[in-house]
Amino acid sequence: MSELMVIGYDDPETARQAYATVQELHRDHVISVSGLAVVSVDAQGETHVDTPSRLIGPSAAAGALWGMVFGVLFLLPGVGLVAGAAVGGLLGKLGKSGIDERFRGRVQDLLRPGSAAVAIMGLVVTEDRFTEAMRRHGGTVLKTSLDAAEENELAEQLAGSRP
Repeated sequence: MSELMVIGYDDPETARQAYATVQELHRDHVISVSGLAVVSVDAQGETHVDTPSRLIGPSAAAGALWGMVFGVLFLLPGVGLVAGAAVGGLLGKLGKSGIDERFRGRVQDLLRPGSAAVAIMGLVVTEDRFTEAMRRHGGTVLKTSLDAAEENELAEQLAGSRP
């Protein structure tokens, strides 16, 4: 079962440090990451999602798919009737998979101008080591789970929604 974790921080520098720690934990097999992003909100309230080119997931294609999930989660907070069929279908699939409007709202509440977060899609292999390593960064943790079937179905939906 994969988890989507969003760990919020008061400043982008702490989020970048936490991001580096997640990369180390992935290399040490403490967590298996299929998607990773740093999300920041600038002083004007604009949200920026950075899925760095050195993706550590199983493939660049998987990284691109989770980049779309992160984009929908962070950059489309108020999608309404204006959404196209592809985005609407994706939002419906996200809602069914546990990434519902309530979770998205909690994430949006976490991010204020000047703050940042690390978004992690993956499987924590060694929970106690992960918790201990991330504790030094502090932060507010939000998470939701996806079982393997939901994750595969979501990946298929994402692949089908790309232009």
